[in-house]
Amino acid sequence: MRAGLKGKDLSKKHAIELPECMGAICGVVYLLIITIFIPFPFYKEIVAATSGGGNREYIIEQLYQVETGRFLHRFPHNKLSSFLSAILSLQSALILGIGDDLFDIRWRHKILIPAFSAIPMLIVYFVDFGVTQIVIPTPLRSYLGELFDLGWLYYGYMAAFAIFCPNSINIFAGVNGIEVSQSIVIALLIMLNDAFYLSPFTPYPHPATDSHLFSLYLLLPFTGVSLALWWHNWYPARVFVGDTYCYFAGMVFVVVGILGHFSKTLFLLLLPQIFNAIYSAPQLFHLVPCPRHRMPKFNARTGLLEPSVAKFEKPLRTPVETVMKLMDKLMLLKVVKNDEGRVIQSTNFTLINLWLVWFGPMREDMLCTTLVAFQTACGLIGLLVRHKLALWIFTQDNL
Repeated sequence: MRAGLKGKDLSKKHAIELPECMGAICGVVYLLIITIFIPFPFYKEIVAATSGGGNREYIIEQLYQVETGRFLHRFPHNKLSSFLSAILSLQSALILGIGDDLFDIRWRHKILIPAFSAIPMLIVYFVDFGVTQIVIPTPLRSYLGELFDLGWLYYGYMAAFAIFCPNSINIFAGVNGIEVSQSIVIALLIMLNDAFYLSPFTPYPHPATDSHLFSLYLLLPFTGVSLALWWHNWYPARVFVGDTYCYFAGMVFVVVGILGHFSKTLFLLLLPQIFNAIYSAPQLFHLVPCPRHRMPKFNARTGLLEPSVAKFEKPLRTPVETVMKLMDKLMLLKVVKNDEGRVIQSTNFTLINLWLVWFGPMREDMLCTTLVAFQTACGLIGLLVRHKLALWIFTQDNL
């Protein structure tokens, strides 16, 4: 706060100033933990490849072949490169978030930056894995075959994935605890999916075991630091997480999804974020005027949050106005019309405001709790679809 990183909590009767950008502390602690952790996944390879690992006789027999006394060719360099590229990508995302909190970067400037953060990770994917084929659903195999190679389009898809995840967390925000809570739920759901590929759920060894162990290595400390931040950010918040945490959390999911080779499964766990991004698109792309802040409006008389609104000083284009009137009839929006029937005001296009349209004004903590419950339910349904219902259109589940 002494450095000027503070903001007012506008959803309270008395708007006090709170420290902002606390996601930076969360991210830095995480990076320190994961950096210290680097040698531990390779303990077996490091110890077994030295004379102190119980293999002295074996190494002495091979001294003529290995000058260093260590079997470097047996070390899993591909796993180490994945670890280091993940750390580099997360550091880049953390710098982006801190830069946004410090300088308030414009949306059109920062939206593509996460793709640059993903470059080290995509290079490692290309060198060590390089699979760009997708499995075709059974009904389409007579036309496209069992596998279809997307080539470089697959890397474009992964770059778009890297753009989507951090920004989807960032725009699904605005009430105490929502950013951290949704991230913790997504992390727990991913770890549940990871557990399916480990003993006792599946026989060891499984081809996907290492990928899902890698995911757990990154997500366990992420969940730990996020829970610490959640303790301070839950209603009534004592700190704000800032954009730093949103970009950092989103990039953690990008890293585990791409390097763990289950990015399509991850999409099933991000259904609320996907809906919110699509729903927000008219304002994000300025088809409809977008105010600077779209968070719910606090009613000081009732102490409840209500949907915030955007007022339109200029008439909207006819196709846009027609769609908004239809959305109003479908309870996907709430509009106000003048005497001439023209739309002059509407609720902002966010899932949080839509939730308040559906269920009425709520206390801030209840609003966050119900949204997190919705996130959890969607994620569990996504896992059910992934491992059970997918068998309707695919020949087998990779479990």
